[in-house]
Amino acid sequence: MTSLDPVTNEQKSPGRELPDVSALVVGVLGGTGDQGRGLALRLARAGQQVIIGSRDAARAEASAAELGGGGLGVRGADNATVARESDVVIVAVPWEGHAATLSALREELAGKIVVDCVNPLGFDKQGAYALKPEEGSAAQQAAALLPDSRVTAAFHHLSAVLLQDESVERIDTDVLVLGEERAATDVVQALAERIPGMRGVFAGRLRNAHQVEALVANLISVNRRYKAHAGLRITDV
Repeated sequence: MTSLDPVTNEQKSPGRELPDVSALVVGVLGGTGDQGRGLALRLARAGQQVIIGSRDAARAEASAAELGGGGLGVRGADNATVARESDVVIVAVPWEGHAATLSALREELAGKIVVDCVNPLGFDKQGAYALKPEEGSAAQQAAALLPDSRVTAAFHHLSAVLLQDESVERIDTDVLVLGEERAATDVVQALAERIPGMRGVFAGRLRNAHQVEALVANLISVNRRYKAHAGLRITDV
């Protein structure tokens, strides 16, 4: 059953107590894009130290400054610096550049918890549809390219519009977290729960990542039909 935090009265992840992640530095590759920028903003507002990454360091620094810079604990740097100096690295790059970006950072990401939130999608006149990478999913591709990293998958189903809207205090949604290592997925769940309204829920190993990534195509269809910013809630846990 779901437990409640005695202080905030919010839902907490089921199962064992999650670790304290407040001192971890979180890097966001693709932090100048909508999804990455939104995640950086939310985590920084929650008190996390965040480094925004881009191929162009000046662009990353400008994006960090727009988010409030030092006042929010956000700074910008090139992707390699972000990978080296972060404890946890969120991958929020476009699918088209996913493999090339990670391949170039294999050494810098060794030993790090890598959180892949990339959704391989195609678009045509009928709307969004899921693509299936040769490895099975974006997360599995990341694991293949980064054998020395602790690869997880999470943050797929969040609205970039809501993430970037500073007037929105809470984003009420569950974050599905996948991975092979319990300690790593616990860290990612704990990071998700630093954002007001969010709850991290373990959703299986990386072999189950494809359907999680693919579900974004359905959410895009929901949002277009109902003019919404839909998320997910898992019941009975």
